[in-house]
Amino acid sequence: MLDSSTPLNSLGFAKPPSETRVVVAMSGGVDSSVVAAMLADEGYDVVGVTLQLYDHGAALARKGACCAGRDIHDARRVAEAMGFPHYVLDYENVFRDAVIDEFADSYLAGATPVPCIRCNERVKFKDLLETARDLDADCMATGHYIQRKEGAAGPELHAAADAARDQSYFLFSTTAEQLGYLRFPLGHLKSKAETRELAAKYGLSVADKPDSQDICFVPNGNYASVIEKLRPGAAEPGEIVHADGRVLGHHDGVLHYTIGQRRGLGIGGLAEPLYVVRLDVDAHRVIVGPKEMLATRRVPLREINWLGDAPLDSRAEWPVSVRVRSTRPPAEAILRPLPGGLAEVELLTPEDGVSPGQACVFYETEGSRVLGGGWIWRG
Repeated sequence: MLDSSTPLNSLGFAKPPSETRVVVAMSGGVDSSVVAAMLADEGYDVVGVTLQLYDHGAALARKGACCAGRDIHDARRVAEAMGFPHYVLDYENVFRDAVIDEFADSYLAGATPVPCIRCNERVKFKDLLETARDLDADCMATGHYIQRKEGAAGPELHAAADAARDQSYFLFSTTAEQLGYLRFPLGHLKSKAETRELAAKYGLSVADKPDSQDICFVPNGNYASVIEKLRPGAAEPGEIVHADGRVLGHHDGVLHYTIGQRRGLGIGGLAEPLYVVRLDVDAHRVIVGPKEMLATRRVPLREINWLGDAPLDSRAEWPVSVRVRSTRPPAEAILRPLPGGLAEVELLTPEDGVSPGQACVFYETEGSRVLGGGWIWRG
């Protein structure tokens, strides 16, 4: 048995790397490949696992999506080059049930879903994490750009050192228990260039591979075409209506529109610029109005994941910074817990285009710590 004087290895365990098994979630991209290669190079007992999340046969012809056929091949090549075992697990049915079906249904309900968060929450950090435990791994590592730091009350989640690469918005639902088991070896890097330099150092075939841009099952960002395949007949035509009640035109389906959209409305020739301010799915109506109608100050939340040291309901309100979209910087707000596991965020400066189905992520007002988050709903 090791005594307390045994130094911790780079993954935080008091034993040599060779006696520390780590499962690396490998998407086939440069980030997770570098994590696997780096840990193997340090002497860890690395096991690479890639998830087949959807019909990769249909995806072989396209680039830029994770977990497709080409990506499985790339992950396998990295494992062979670095000399560690690699497994491909068929999670197609799990992924469809846990992620794709909800994506389609919430989109048809007029929401703006973020399936990458659900994938992390319900597949990668749930089923895959359990698989890692079944493999007797001490921890699971991923290529996400986010930091895990030891705090006074245990592991804390922090934004990545490189703000341009930070993925904390997509990982807000990581629980404290999961955080104890997860490792994010790239979170401290200052730029993506450093990652690619490491890939070149290890001679990885994916060193120059482009980053994935799309949701993995949504080719070219065309949500509507995917929804129509998943839910035939979903593109019901209807009216485009001004908030004052005027019918301005017609559309081919609410699913083609999102809150805050301005371009492509099909109602040109008007004096004022108009935006989608609401989607009335039941009436098949797209409601448009001036930009000021998009301004939101109060944001109702449910499915709260709280990562603060004290219980969320131990205070009536918390001063926080929040993100209501992944592309926006954190903004000052007040977080108020509500009965029934709900919460409300009051934005000190109203924001445009806040939509049900998106996430609202909480951060410390000073510093990089992620305090959790919740899902925006209509309240």
